[in-house]
Amino acid sequence: MDKPIHTHRFRYRCSITKLIFCWFTILLALFFFFLLKTPSSNANRRVLPSLSTWENVVVQSAKPRDNSTGHSVLVTGAAGFVGTHVSLALKERGDGVVGIDNFNKYYDPSLKRRRSDLLLRNGVFVLEADINDSEKLAKLFRLVKFTHVVHLAAQAGVRYALKNPASYVHSNIAGLVNVFEVCKSANPQPSIVWASSSSVYGLNSKVPFSEEDRADQPASLYAATKKAGEEIAHAYHHIYGLSITGLRFFTVYGPWGRPDMVYFSFTKNMLSGKPIVVFEGPDHGSVARDFTYIDDVVKGCLAALDTAEKSTGSGGRVEGPAQLRVFNLGNTSPVPVSEVVSIMERLLRVKAKKVVVPMPRNGDVLFTHANISLARRELGYMPTTDLKTGLRKFLNWYLDYYSESKRESV
Repeated sequence: MDKPIHTHRFRYRCSITKLIFCWFTILLALFFFFLLKTPSSNANRRVLPSLSTWENVVVQSAKPRDNSTGHSVLVTGAAGFVGTHVSLALKERGDGVVGIDNFNKYYDPSLKRRRSDLLLRNGVFVLEADINDSEKLAKLFRLVKFTHVVHLAAQAGVRYALKNPASYVHSNIAGLVNVFEVCKSANPQPSIVWASSSSVYGLNSKVPFSEEDRADQPASLYAATKKAGEEIAHAYHHIYGLSITGLRFFTVYGPWGRPDMVYFSFTKNMLSGKPIVVFEGPDHGSVARDFTYIDDVVKGCLAALDTAEKSTGSGGRVEGPAQLRVFNLGNTSPVPVSEVVSIMERLLRVKAKKVVVPMPRNGDVLFTHANISLARRELGYMPTTDLKTGLRKFLNWYLDYYSESKRESV
């Protein structure tokens, strides 16, 4: 009587074993299929796929929807704040986009990874590499004839220069030169749009800041490297015929922003009940910034790209005069930081624990204010997002993002 039960159990175990084996085989086949079809975000994060695979992905990512009208754009710093938004906007309108980013640890790399995942889901491949890797950059240009380069990779932040000055020279000067070197040797040469900064105005006291104003009194190493970048751009334009447009960003904010920015750190501390440090100027004067919402900045970037003329060099040789431009991209409405806190208090319904201290000599300036008349005339640039609206959008994203991140960690 025991034997049939024993046989039944054996047959049951065999059937379960076969079922597990079949499912395992199917899952393994699916894994290799998708690995070869489209590299996963994990593959993009830690190790590159085989050479032929990532090359193919780059080529596919760079293809515009319509070859006759679309661009093929290389975006450096694509997993950064502005880089992510620009890449998405380019892809959404039909351009081919390839990103490159080194995912450094200046701020939490997991945020950059999440941005990269977002880009991958939208068809933009981000190659993990440093812009100082000449061989890797040259490889990209052998794979794709990029029509444009949007160079946004940089070491950001003013105060961090006191801790790690070499990183600014490495990224903002050596990295910029490396990008220009690859571009000038390409055939055809791409048009270049790159991120300068409102910081170049430094200690200039004339407001609003105009592109014709003095920019030879930097208040920080970061500002000095960005101004040096503008001079380097002039040299490469003059010698090699590169079409180059520099964009001076004014305090960009919004969803997927940088944790080192004041609005981001204020949000974090206010929600956790921690004090926030608010700087003030001499004689209790206010510190003000020309906060510019990310969507407005993206429109300015795309307008600069669309109006960029072709480079006039070929394989490192200049064949005619080329275009060289610099534009302010700001909101033209400076807001005291104290008012930013008040707006956030109302939106979050949280009372901030403010600690007001004199602004230290760490490279920050008392105010920024953009004159955008040139960008309005040449690019059709017109910011439309007021600070309250923009902060509301940022806070909605922040609450969603960190509640989701918390659920995932749990």
